[in-house]
Amino acid sequence: GSIVTWKYQVEAFKPYFNLLLVDLRDHGRSKNLEPVYREYNFDIVCDDILKVIDHLGIRKAHFLSLSMGSIILQRLIERRGDLVDKLVMAGAVFRANWKMKLFVYSARFLKNILPYRVMYDLFSLIILPKKNHARSRRIFRLQSRKLNTAEYLKWVALHKEFFGLLRRFFDQKLEKASLVVVGSEDHIFFQAAKRFVARQQKATLVIFERCGHVCNIEQFERFNQIALQYLLQPKATL
Repeated sequence: GSIVTWKYQVEAFKPYFNLLLVDLRDHGRSKNLEPVYREYNFDIVCDDILKVIDHLGIRKAHFLSLSMGSIILQRLIERRGDLVDKLVMAGAVFRANWKMKLFVYSARFLKNILPYRVMYDLFSLIILPKKNHARSRRIFRLQSRKLNTAEYLKWVALHKEFFGLLRRFFDQKLEKASLVVVGSEDHIFFQAAKRFVARQQKATLVIFERCGHVCNIEQFERFNQIALQYLLQPKATL
């Protein structure tokens, strides 16, 4: 949810695009947003993003997402598809395997027992277990620890929609040209990304070998090169 996750893209993309980076609520500088909600859902998150876009008068843009951001993007397209030109989805989440389901339900059960920082540390180890994932894991932990307990519990509430949206979006046709970038070591989401893209006419899959879930950080130079190539060419092909 923090714009820090795009720190390796900003300088590379700046010469070619006007950049808008949005801290999702409770992250970075998006603290104490009004209105205050008891729990969050994906429409609340979309509303926050759309308010910024509309305030700035943006009529059309390319969108980049990381991890669960792909779910937010697909919901945003349902609501305001006119805003979206091309998509680049890094470490995209299209289906959850048993490991992810086990963790989500465990987080729900343990949310009032274990400190949320312990849960985030466990989560980062499950998703990013290898030595070459260390930088991504460190950034994830640093940013997650900036949430307080109340904020964490509101984000945990997204589990109520999470699996239902994944099932619905997996069977939908992507209407926008999309680049999906995944690491071969993304042991939770990799296979689902391959299956999803195989069903889509407008999606292109790029696999980074020896790379984990957060591919825009772990192999940022290659990610920047491929994403820029995709976004800058007239036709959405590589």
